[in-house]
Amino acid sequence: MKPQIDINCDLGESYGAFKIGNDQKVMPHITSANIACGFHGGDPVTIAQTIGLGKKLNVAIGAHPSFPDLMGFGRREMRLAPDELKNYTIYQVSVLQGFARAFGVKLQHVKPHGALYNMAAEDEKTSETIVDAVKTLDSSLIIFAPPDSALAKAAIKARIRVAHEFFADRAYNPDGSLVPRKMPNATIHDTRKVVERTIRMVTEGAVLALNGESVSLGEIQTVCVHGDNPAAVKLTEALHKGLTRAGIEVKSVGNFL
Repeated sequence: MKPQIDINCDLGESYGAFKIGNDQKVMPHITSANIACGFHGGDPVTIAQTIGLGKKLNVAIGAHPSFPDLMGFGRREMRLAPDELKNYTIYQVSVLQGFARAFGVKLQHVKPHGALYNMAAEDEKTSETIVDAVKTLDSSLIIFAPPDSALAKAAIKARIRVAHEFFADRAYNPDGSLVPRKMPNATIHDTRKVVERTIRMVTEGAVLALNGESVSLGEIQTVCVHGDNPAAVKLTEALHKGLTRAGIEVKSVGNFL
């Protein structure tokens, strides 16, 4: 049986007159879309357009909830009470559920965005709150999370399916964490490097850290390319082609997890 992998991308992040990324050119090369819910990017028109495009191209739809941080694009940490975070998460995922229903498609997954994703990966209470919110809405949803993270563990404990995620265009530290964006070389733009490291990750479960050490992340089910990466179009296209040529089946994670 061929190895299977999902390619996901953060899309629908444009807001009003502000355009972010190139959703129309990225979407044909991915299998799952994480769509902004309005808190860090996205608006009702953008959400509808993105889901419509995903339906047309048979791309699975997911919610991409964030801290309420339009000014910081959701990349600034916020300290919220658990009931605030739960309700913010329910609110955002519900928005995507409603739009998905209007287009006759089912929401596949939930992936926290930016600082919320990073906090949930490390903080038990944050991760449990997000999982609780998701389970309240629909326990069949898949949660995207880093391997062996607090978020992955909380989802497994709550009997929610988890897709362990690898970031194709982000550098890793020796401890398996992502190199902070403010650091040099944190984002990878070299197409060949992105494809090579992803193939190794899928087949061997390991990636080279920024210092050259081999880091074991274990089995992954989904690979992310950031939609706001200027190289996102060529990266997703090359990644899909490269994985397929390597004998890896590329399909939405809901079809094999």
